[in-house]
Amino acid sequence: MNIKKIVPDTSCIINGKLSQLICDGKLKSVEIIIPEFVFNELENQANHGRETGDTGLAEIKELRELVEKKKNITIRYKGRLPTMEEINLARSGRIDALIRKIAEEEKAILYTSDKVQFLVAEAKGIECQYFQPEHEIKFSLEKYFDEETMSIHLKTDCIPVAKKGKPGKMNLTKISKSELDKEYIEALIKETIEKAKSSDHGHIEMNKRGVTVLQIEDLRIVITKPPFSDASEITAVRPVKRFDLNYYQLSEKLMSRLDKTAEGILIAGSPGHGKSTFAQALAEHYLKKKKIVKTMEQPRDLQVSKEITQYSALDNYFSNTADLLLLVRPDYTVFDELRKTKDFEVYADLRLSGVGMIGVVHASRALDAIQRLIGRLELGVIPQVVDTVIFIENGEIKKVFKMSLTVKVPEGMTQADLARPVILVKDFETEKVEYEIYTFGEETMVIPVSETKKSGRDRFAIDYLEDYLSKYVRDPEVEFLSENHVKVLAEESEIPYIIGKGGAKINRIEKKLGLRISIEPKSNTLKKKKAYILEEVGNSLVLIVGQEHSGKVADVYNDKDFLFSATIGKNGQIRITKDFELSRRVLGAYSAQRLNIYF
Repeated sequence: MNIKKIVPDTSCIINGKLSQLICDGKLKSVEIIIPEFVFNELENQANHGRETGDTGLAEIKELRELVEKKKNITIRYKGRLPTMEEINLARSGRIDALIRKIAEEEKAILYTSDKVQFLVAEAKGIECQYFQPEHEIKFSLEKYFDEETMSIHLKTDCIPVAKKGKPGKMNLTKISKSELDKEYIEALIKETIEKAKSSDHGHIEMNKRGVTVLQIEDLRIVITKPPFSDASEITAVRPVKRFDLNYYQLSEKLMSRLDKTAEGILIAGSPGHGKSTFAQALAEHYLKKKKIVKTMEQPRDLQVSKEITQYSALDNYFSNTADLLLLVRPDYTVFDELRKTKDFEVYADLRLSGVGMIGVVHASRALDAIQRLIGRLELGVIPQVVDTVIFIENGEIKKVFKMSLTVKVPEGMTQADLARPVILVKDFETEKVEYEIYTFGEETMVIPVSETKKSGRDRFAIDYLEDYLSKYVRDPEVEFLSENHVKVLAEESEIPYIIGKGGAKINRIEKKLGLRISIEPKSNTLKKKKAYILEEVGNSLVLIVGQEHSGKVADVYNDKDFLFSATIGKNGQIRITKDFELSRRVLGAYSAQRLNIYF
């Protein structure tokens, strides 16, 4: 090559093209002129913890070492430091323009891997050499995945591990016998970023100081480095399986609701239990029904058909994305991972604008998903925004609630003048009202509706079971699921004593009562027990927990029996009128020293 002068831009330095050409013997009798603007931009990226800055500076160091061994190649630096205004305008192409100016002044050939830079240089008559980014970059992360792997976790000086199994039934497994050293992790990070940049199915979702989030095909990759994390770490997650809606064996009644009336849907569940998998299946179902479907995600990791456009947060705000969606006007939008108050407000705004919404939210119970709406949205608007809540556990639908708004006297109250708007939370399949939500004074109350009186046969069965099982376990709890099916809750370690060898004991009890019995472990609340003060003020009982807890949702129990949930007021109090039946239950529990508050 008869090139006398070369001016590389930042993109060409980062991809290592110059050192590769020198090593291959394709550059001879040349002078490499590196603009100070390139140095400054790489230094800025490195200072902000971006891998591209470290990569570029390492490339310049390698160039200097190569040039020292070559007699016919020289290297020099030219230019000045950029002004603050030029740094602020870097994203709009100001630094690229200054690099082009140096190439023009030096009558040099501009080397670049930036397509826009190349097109502008050509348009201005500047001689330019464009190097297409490499497409076949090695991608070593793939070797850690097999058909059962959901995620891998690689960290400097640690043995790599992977989560394997299916939603709700994951096992953490070591995938190597030796620890990964710093050099290996850093090389893997560099390779992964280059793969995301070069792949047609890859992109960088986030690149901040110490954190980079990538999407490469169906892999969501999070890279963290000091100072954000104590050591370099790579976490890569992918969906293990994709299911269509038929896999979930939905009842005809639920399918009819999803197809005809449900337009404000919340899909809830704990992390790793299959919420997003069900959301994907529902999105594909609506697509097959000839509906326009979009998604809102950050990062974009739902695995959906190419016909479903996946949007991120426009300028880092989902409210901007929502404005765009109102112009696009989809039939349904999947909003993945509702967490912040702003997310719920955007969800509500789109739903009230007539867009069918499917939200994905973390919750340990179906009721918790509804409670996350309280305080974020006006109470009377909630049933208009969310009409169906689907709770996923271990990859299966465990509970479906539907909500409606009515005006009535709340359960437990007797005076007609206490009628008010009440949200009825019903079990979708049985139509049984399980909870009522309404405002009472300053608080929003979430009250479980009392069960209807059990028949003599049911009462006998419960008394017999509790009496019989108390010989083997402590405090068994019995609940009727249907006419011929009961659920027994016991401590997990005691369940084998109920079942007996080969199931002989439980079979004997089932035969005697003519009932089917399911045994489940008692679930422990994730909330912590808190101290409180109970006072009588005028016509109210007041539970005082402190102003620092205002806005939190508190659960109130009579020992282990759930009484109600309430949002703590601005003054750090929960008020209950003495005329309300619930106040007598609270006072009775308090007198017996059984009243507990958790949040």
